[in-house]
Amino acid sequence: MIDFLVIGGGIAGLSAGARLSKLGQVTVLEAEDALAYHSSGRSAAVYEPNYGQPSTIALNKVSLEYHQKANVLSPRGLLLVATKDNKDAFLHDQDTMALKTITVQEASSMIPILDTSVITHAAHETNAQDIDTDMLVQSFAKTLRGNGGKIVAKAEVTQIRPASTGWIVTADCDYEARIIVNAAGAWADQIATLASVAPIGLQPMRRSMGRIPAPGRHDVSTWPLLFGPGENWYAKPDAGCLLVSPAEETPVMPHDAYADDMTLAEGFARYETYVTEPVTRLLSSWAGLRTFAPDRTLVIGPDPARSNFIWCAGQGGYGMQSSPGASQLLADLVGGQTPLLDQDVVAALSPMRFHT
Repeated sequence: MIDFLVIGGGIAGLSAGARLSKLGQVTVLEAEDALAYHSSGRSAAVYEPNYGQPSTIALNKVSLEYHQKANVLSPRGLLLVATKDNKDAFLHDQDTMALKTITVQEASSMIPILDTSVITHAAHETNAQDIDTDMLVQSFAKTLRGNGGKIVAKAEVTQIRPASTGWIVTADCDYEARIIVNAAGAWADQIATLASVAPIGLQPMRRSMGRIPAPGRHDVSTWPLLFGPGENWYAKPDAGCLLVSPAEETPVMPHDAYADDMTLAEGFARYETYVTEPVTRLLSSWAGLRTFAPDRTLVIGPDPARSNFIWCAGQGGYGMQSSPGASQLLADLVGGQTPLLDQDVVAALSPMRFHT
């Protein structure tokens, strides 16, 4: 008998499993042959504490201590730029993320390819940091295994049925568990349906990414993350190259996502509006799925109708940076401990909000 059967081997499932492994026996099931294969392995990998809904920001902030102790953060910074035509979107983003106004010349000193003839507004924030996503994933996996937990790959869940002791879950074999933790990402509603639990209405959204050579052969290693207003594109240094995303949110069914060429081209065109170096070559491209609840807020806690079915879903684009706080909240709720977060934040994240 397993105490906690976690479905999903991305950052949500591994972090939840690591926290729960201190409370009982944990097994994590991952459908793919590698951990963090889908969204977790395709993340932009940035810790920006003021990014997301208020409840997400609260999770981000309580996650910082874990990130620091795990040594997964490195300096990056965030730069937001705009033209006179999108000043309103710029001001909204600046206010939301608490960015400091700087001059266009100061922005250009950070990223020399910025087109100062069109950019009229700039704002900067130093607290944004890169996340070493592989190190973060492995830190949780190490904790889980160190506490006797198991991780099983190539274990796609095909059947879930209630049992007198909790649940019987069929994957590569049958698993008997007291509690299920649904951390299946884009497939979380499908897992709920298999368990005869009401789905939430989670929506996977595709986001494409392209890697291009360093513009103008510049050393991009110290450049900040660069955002367009309204988050309609962004660019980020990566291993001597530059990642550029159209930052699209295209509703799709759960699948192994791939970049849409036309969407990618449109994103490059938006990015090129702000810089003096055009995109001339694409080195590689990919896409991930960012899955949101209807209110774009994470879903963490027991299902109101089945208290032994625990949701850990709807991470959207915030899963990596919020995972320490989200997983600790989940473990506190399951273990009957008082969460560190305010009660209004806990309520905002609870699945109960979909049943009132």
